Amino acid sequence: QVKLVESGGGFVHPGGSLRLSCEDVGSSFTFWMMGWYRQAQGGQREFVATITDEGPVYAHSVKGRFAIPRDTVKSAVYLEMSRLEFDEPAVYYCVAQRRPEPSFGLHWGQGTQVTVSS
Repeated sequence: QVKLVESGGGFVHPGGSLRLSCEDVGSSFTFWMMGWYRQAQGGQREFVATITDEGPVYAHSVKGRFAIPRDTVKSAVYLEMSRLEFDEPAVYYCVAQRRPEPSFGLHWGQGTQVTVSS
């Protein structure tokens, strides 16, 4: 059974950097897609970045500041965030999908909190 576990969240000053990690610890599946969404307090969950065999896709707001490397052997994905901004504190959620067909639904982690404050 897929179990995505995130880590690496915490406190950072504006302009700082943080690296999030996510790994499937519950199964031996491989994933077609892994990625990250985030949800600010009182807000909706929004897309941050995903990666497939065809490469990464980033939200416009993070392009050039965030990177999303993955380790397919470990079924892990990372989010390397730099130049974090005041409006980016949120719970960051890992997401994964085994195959692109809709019948293979999305798996979500429990989230990790990122706080940006001076």
